[in-house]
Amino acid sequence: MKKILMILAAAAVVGCGTQEKTTSATTPRMEQTRNQQPVPPAPPKPPKNMDLPAQKDASGNLSGIQNKSAFMYQPFATWFTPRYDSYNPDAEIVSAIEENLEGVEIRAYMGTWCGDSKRETPKFYKLLDQANYDLDDLTMITVDRSKRKPEDLVSGYNIMRVPTFIFYKDGEEIGRYVERPRESLEKDILKIVSGQEYKHSYEN
Repeated sequence: MKKILMILAAAAVVGCGTQEKTTSATTPRMEQTRNQQPVPPAPPKPPKNMDLPAQKDASGNLSGIQNKSAFMYQPFATWFTPRYDSYNPDAEIVSAIEENLEGVEIRAYMGTWCGDSKRETPKFYKLLDQANYDLDDLTMITVDRSKRKPEDLVSGYNIMRVPTFIFYKDGEEIGRYVERPRESLEKDILKIVSGQEYKHSYEN
């Protein structure tokens, strides 16, 4: 039992990010964008009102493009539904976010195996719903523990930690929210969509 507890404690420290050796090499967002190879075109987005068959990997985690309905089935609903229902973002900030969402597209990455993703993803959906965001403009991608698969959906996007929510306007990345907020989810996202200076939690 003692050995099992030690293993679980070590796993908790690792969290939902790539090993420190990888994250320490992260460069500022704009410099990364300039130095990367051209970002591959985004895959087709599933219609928001269509129930997609849940795509799972061998371990039972969701894998690939999903829509909101995928999280409403067990075992995912166990953590998604109560966190969605209990999150109440600041109404004034939500209104300001809504005013700045026109023309904004979002590419989001999360893992159903990841505690940070389980915490942030339900709140993210709740925030977008309250801001009347068109979920047809959201591409939600679920990844494996390496954050390298599905390869065709991950390659070129510099995903080091999950969740990562990437915001685009006119085809250009305007900011990304990574793993946890600096202030709060809604305050961080307002800064991104309104063009304020913003660095995610792993940028210096």
